[in-house]
Amino acid sequence: MNQQAYEAGKLAYQQGDWLAAVDRLSQAKNPGEVSGPVDHLVGNSYMKLGQYESAAAAYESALRDGSYGKVGALSCNRGRALLAAGRPAEAATALAQALSDASYATPYKAHMALGTAYERLGDPRNAGIAYRNAAIDESNPNPSSALCDLGGCFMQLGRPVDAVEAYRTALDFSAPLQSQNQVYCDLGLAYVAANRMSEAVDAFDHATADGTLALSPEAQASYDAARKAMAAISGKKRPSDTDALLAAAGYGGGYDPLDPTGASGELMPSADDTGFFSVSEEDLVEQDKKERKIRRKHNHRGLKAFLAILIVLVAALGAAGYAYYRGYGWPMQETVVEQLFDAKTSGADLGSFLAASVPASEAEAITAAVPTGASIKSSEVDRSMAESTVTVKAALPTGDAQTYTISLVRDGISWKVTNVTSDAASPSSAGATTSTTTTTTTTMGTTSRG
Repeated sequence: MNQQAYEAGKLAYQQGDWLAAVDRLSQAKNPGEVSGPVDHLVGNSYMKLGQYESAAAAYESALRDGSYGKVGALSCNRGRALLAAGRPAEAATALAQALSDASYATPYKAHMALGTAYERLGDPRNAGIAYRNAAIDESNPNPSSALCDLGGCFMQLGRPVDAVEAYRTALDFSAPLQSQNQVYCDLGLAYVAANRMSEAVDAFDHATADGTLALSPEAQASYDAARKAMAAISGKKRPSDTDALLAAAGYGGGYDPLDPTGASGELMPSADDTGFFSVSEEDLVEQDKKERKIRRKHNHRGLKAFLAILIVLVAALGAAGYAYYRGYGWPMQETVVEQLFDAKTSGADLGSFLAASVPASEAEAITAAVPTGASIKSSEVDRSMAESTVTVKAALPTGDAQTYTISLVRDGISWKVTNVTSDAASPSSAGATTSTTTTTTTTMGTTSRG
């Protein structure tokens, strides 16, 4: 190797002079010589110049140097170059090779590129699997992006309810200073596709609140359709399910999405706390790095648990689809009913358990039908994909037994209550109500991420 040419090429590379870097690094190798370090830098320089075919060739040459290693990084870069050159099938092969390298420190990069390759090949299912793997990779500093792409795959697969879950989780994992407008816009489109117009309007309102996002024609049409649908249902707009959940959690009428708990003021140091001001800037930076690393690991563990519990993952499409078809969900119907009775006993608002299609008058009747202080002794479940019925025998505080029938509708992977009736023949039918009929639609389950 011509060491002088190599050093000159590295210097040009560090200075951002990509043409000079390619020229000088190309002079560093002797004819027939293989050199991973040289070709790696040459490939990177070609990528900066937009010469993707040449970059792919350089990375391929670097991979021939067995002593250099870095198979994961080189294969990932080669896959990206092939993808940019319009060769997605070859890119997918290269990216799979990158993921086979157990020493590769940032596999999420290969997963993200692999997802793009599969999408260009018209395979949203495998693209979704790749994006899911990128999202749960603990080395990924921005799982929100992967989750948004996963939501897009769900939309392509005609599964808007699952797309809603992906976009909502993307919002949870987005950094505080990141713009969430586009995510809210995509969430609004998913809600419209799922026929959940109230939540769609709420999502589009968030997306356009600061005026910086210009909706696409498709998004604007969906926004207008959602608002017209809500206006047609009632002249008086009901609170959105998102606002209802926030209110139930104690956040009140208005909240700051950057500080939903209102705890930021408690984090400000007191002027009398001289210990805080004695800490050096270097100490603060180092401590912040440690805390961010801990938070990132904790968040990814939570994300792994969420994606593992979600039975409608693309990775388990067949088994999950069968379970979904047979009427199973998370939480199960029995659990939702138990939580409903417990909430009534504790004095909590039952609104979050009810389907959005239940009118306010019938919601009051359902709330009144659920007894306070009752203990469920046994239950029977009639399951189906979209609707289910749970029959329970409840022991009332009076010592009598009462039979209740609870009707539920599918809500993503969870369930919402549409009706509660009791055995009117029993002498202790305190809380019995006449049967009500509601139109079944799906809304976000209160415990869909349990």
